[in-house]
Amino acid sequence: MRTDVITIFPEYLEPLNVSLVGKARARGRLDVQVHDLREWTYDRHNTVDDTPYGGGPGMVMKTGPWGDALDETIADGYEAGAHAPVLVVPTPSGRPFTQELAVELSERPWLIFAPARYEGIDRRVVDEYATRMPVYEVSIGDYVLAGGEAAVLVITEAVARLLPGVLGNAESHRDDSFAPGAMADLLEGPVYTKPPEWRGRTIPDILLSGHHSKIARWRRDEAFRRTALNRPDMIERCDAAAFDKKDRETLSIMGWAPEPGGRFWRRPEAMEE
Repeated sequence: MRTDVITIFPEYLEPLNVSLVGKARARGRLDVQVHDLREWTYDRHNTVDDTPYGGGPGMVMKTGPWGDALDETIADGYEAGAHAPVLVVPTPSGRPFTQELAVELSERPWLIFAPARYEGIDRRVVDEYATRMPVYEVSIGDYVLAGGEAAVLVITEAVARLLPGVLGNAESHRDDSFAPGAMADLLEGPVYTKPPEWRGRTIPDILLSGHHSKIARWRRDEAFRRTALNRPDMIERCDAAAFDKKDRETLSIMGWAPEPGGRFWRRPEAMEE
């Protein structure tokens, strides 16, 4: 996979050289190119923004530098053998970034990131390149950052770990929280490693039993408990058909009940506990 990032803060992307993404680059699984947007400015101040039409606070990133930067980046990519680019624009007003979307992006051969600063990029830039390639406007959460570079790091790491040959165990990501089809879309439960006792705290006996089916059941029950505590909305969205008899028993103990439509809801008295 090829990834191009155009930014006014190239140094912000240094983490792409370390950890999992750095290993993916070293192994040739991910080709990351970071470009300084100011190289496509033509005044002595390297101006990339201007005041918004219609008034209002803040500044808007200009069409000229972005258009020239994208044109040259795309041309260079094609010349290097890349194909089928998609433009990824991190923005609070975009679609939520989910594991499902990470999987979708991991299947694309070429991602071009356009992280904005200030009040965003002149809309004509996005509209122009939407006529040439798919455009993903993506939000990593319901909050506002100073710029989109942090979102680029988040999206790139989520995507890179899904690429073939990046994780040591190719099956590692299949049971991740939010992985499509993972444990009926539940959060992962707690995990433990050696030593068996630390500061007077021990690990659950079941994990030392060697009884694989019981361990699997314990892990699933713990996943239900964590999901009910931190993300009850995920259980509410689950199709009840994905739950077996034991799942239903666990949910019932935690105060959940099925409704006629097949979904589960948490009884009011359970919410007060």
